[in-house]
Amino acid sequence: METPVGRLWPASELERAVALGVRIAVAESLTGGLLADALVAVPGASRAFSGGIVAYDTELKRSLLGVDAELLESRGPVDAEVAKQMARGVRRACATPRVGAAQVVEAEIGLATTGVAGPDPDPATGQPAGTVWVGVSSALGERAVLLRSEGDRPRVRAQTVAAALRELAAELALLDDQAP
Repeated sequence: METPVGRLWPASELERAVALGVRIAVAESLTGGLLADALVAVPGASRAFSGGIVAYDTELKRSLLGVDAELLESRGPVDAEVAKQMARGVRRACATPRVGAAQVVEAEIGLATTGVAGPDPDPATGQPAGTVWVGVSSALGERAVLLRSEGDRPRVRAQTVAAALRELAAELALLDDQAP
């Protein structure tokens, strides 16, 4: 059965990633694996998708993804810089061997989702449900995009996945523009 968000990542984007030689890794919090599911719903996804980490617990953001502990303590997990550090960290965490490479190589694109799916506000910071950050990391730099989603928990999560896939498409287009 195809996931409702799985069809949002078109096969053409997968082909673009493959043509660019790009590997993608995801770090998920509020989406809990939905973003990885959306990517692997596309046949042939293994040609560009390395894997992901569901770091739902804040401590896992630090220990598995390398998010700065002081940042997490001072700002909490729902933060632009946290999203960027998660995206950067998952690139390293999902490094894979490549044909012709003497060592493992980090993923070229890291995506991250962190936020408040609801229905209650974030207990650590009081941020309202629907406050979400999508982080993107690649050789071109890092950015975080703020979403203000509305609706129930499943809708916030689905909107987050759709936004992350849009950011992935945008990053692939930028990388394509930079290609020789």
